[in-house]
Amino acid sequence: MERLQKIIANSGYCSRRKAEELISKGLVMVNGKTITDLGTKASSSDIITVEGKALKTEDKEYILLYKPRGIVSTTNDDKGRKTVISLIDTDKRLYPVGRLDYDTSGLLILTNDGELTNLLTHPKNQITKEYIVKIDEAVNPTLIKKLTLGVIIDGEKMKADRIKIKKLDKKKNKTIIEIVLHEGKYHEIKRMFEALGYKVSSLKREKYAFLDLKGLTSGEYRHLTIKEVKKLYSIIK
Repeated sequence: MERLQKIIANSGYCSRRKAEELISKGLVMVNGKTITDLGTKASSSDIITVEGKALKTEDKEYILLYKPRGIVSTTNDDKGRKTVISLIDTDKRLYPVGRLDYDTSGLLILTNDGELTNLLTHPKNQITKEYIVKIDEAVNPTLIKKLTLGVIIDGEKMKADRIKIKKLDKKKNKTIIEIVLHEGKYHEIKRMFEALGYKVSSLKREKYAFLDLKGLTSGEYRHLTIKEVKKLYSIIK
């Protein structure tokens, strides 16, 4: 017997958080009975329906995508923009683990494993992400290092775990910076640099935990190995 939201997430229907939302709204039934209690447990022999559809278990799929700029990190878009799902050749119902902004490129994981998605995106697990930031200006190195101490933005403290200037070209007025953080707040990196008076011209996620973009070009993807999936679970648990 397992919690209903975990069963739904593991089926690939949606993330655990989304499953909890659907249960609370009365959109989940077990053996014909509407369930709203998040503590409800069920088994594989129970008939579970979600939003009127019988729950089906599908094989897990794990994709590492090199997301291009100009693509939205959602399963669909009401503005008709191209989504990351459109780049993947699969019949599974995949969804992105977290998001990258429309104009941000780099590493993005997509999966139908709701349990892993929940673990990777939960703030308490502090999964590190490494980004490359480009600024069309010669930055003040001392000022930039303040980001490791943190800056207050709209009453909220934001900080980098690590920051390093990879290239500072005063003649061309350009700077390339490597920044590592474990949070994923809305427009966090852009807002941090803006707080110091700098505008980010391009942003790319290079690493997610131990995963990187090696061997991929923009728009390409690969399947994670069983070893990599197990390692993701192990670094969390």
